[in-house]
Amino acid sequence: MSKLWGGRFTKKTDQLVEEYTASITFDKELAEEDIQGSLAHVTMLGKQGIVPQEDVETIKSGLNRVLDKIRRGELEYSISDEDIHMNIEKTLIDDIGPVGGKLHTGRSRNDQVATDMHLYLRKRVVEFVDLLHKLQAALIGQAKANLDTIVPGYTHLQRAQPILFAHHLMAYVSMFGRDAERLQDSYKRIDMLPLGAGALAGTTFPIDRHFVASQLNFGRVYENSLDAVSDRDFILEFLSHASIIMMHLSRLSEELILWSSTEFRFVELDDAFCTGSSIMPQKKNPDVPELVRGKTGRVYGNLVGLLTVLKSLPLAYNKDMQEDKEGMFDTVRTLQGALQLFAPMIATMKVNKARMREAVNKDFSNATDIADFLVGQGLPFRQAHEVIGKTVLYCIQQNKYLLDLTLDEYKQFSELFDERIYEVLQPESVVNARNVYGGTATPQVTEAIARAEAELERSAAWVNEYAEKSK
Repeated sequence: MSKLWGGRFTKKTDQLVEEYTASITFDKELAEEDIQGSLAHVTMLGKQGIVPQEDVETIKSGLNRVLDKIRRGELEYSISDEDIHMNIEKTLIDDIGPVGGKLHTGRSRNDQVATDMHLYLRKRVVEFVDLLHKLQAALIGQAKANLDTIVPGYTHLQRAQPILFAHHLMAYVSMFGRDAERLQDSYKRIDMLPLGAGALAGTTFPIDRHFVASQLNFGRVYENSLDAVSDRDFILEFLSHASIIMMHLSRLSEELILWSSTEFRFVELDDAFCTGSSIMPQKKNPDVPELVRGKTGRVYGNLVGLLTVLKSLPLAYNKDMQEDKEGMFDTVRTLQGALQLFAPMIATMKVNKARMREAVNKDFSNATDIADFLVGQGLPFRQAHEVIGKTVLYCIQQNKYLLDLTLDEYKQFSELFDERIYEVLQPESVVNARNVYGGTATPQVTEAIARAEAELERSAAWVNEYAEKSK
């Protein structure tokens, strides 16, 4: 059979052109969504009397047989049929005869492919929110197990102030919570139906776009036919959110890599998430976080790539827009793999509490609390800051830490010091002194965990509702 669009042409398409312009090698991933949209479209054509009901039933039966072949992996895709839409339509016509050609009444591949991608991405967004929830739950589980674990907090990768390890983990729970919120918010812009926009201007047939939307559980219909077929902002938004998620995962990856090094020895990743060396038998490499850190760049690249494709395109559809899919599919696979691995990796991570405590005891991260003590005694903060700076310098010169100094040594820097300074300097005191909303004190972190668990329950209800809607 010749090209389905070949009536106007007098020559066959050059083989190199076919290979270069075909998208079937990657857009076959939209096969089920393409069938889903076609079933809704042909049902509407029958309802509107555009196609006889008998033909509608024949087409629907044929489409379901094609779907079965797709799910069994038996559909043979052809580059000469260019894309997933033409491959499915060709297979349908081969099965049921010329009546299959009526399926394309009142639509174009332009609005068809946009619909497929909305259907595809709508499912993926719900799945990613669920995966983020699983990662948050794993982090919360580790936080609950480490409410008594104190670790150095860092700025500039220099020890700054002691914090609860649970507080550090809960920072990522908050980040991934915002990531989930962004995806949930983007759903309403993905949940829009382009079908019925035609090639760019709509169609002369009396279609019912809102009926198709109800068949496919879309909340809204695109208001403007040009907009419906020519913009991909919903994909850009997803790629942007995915980039932010990968950035957060990459930051956590970097910390896991540092923490599991011999120099830190704060955590040990489970063997199931590490690899060895082909030459150095002692090695245990944190390959999963390293690879997540590396793959972050390809997700950024997919976002920048699509922004570049779209930046100068006139309305409406242009062939350039075929480049919208591979980056989207790649990002979905990359993000899916990272999130699926991260939750169990965090859940099985062993925390070296003793090593963390040792690190806290051998630094000057409690210095700020001495300054605060002196301020409480009436000394202006700037003067207190200078006093503690000199005290720390003295400790460094004497190879001591702040808790090693005698009271007489303290008093050589200020007569305002008294015995209470030793209680102030204890790591537990330093941590629990920051008993403000969002702080690292144990009561505050305990409440933060409770709030996060409650939010996870509310968000899980969203996942359940929209997973059903997006089937």
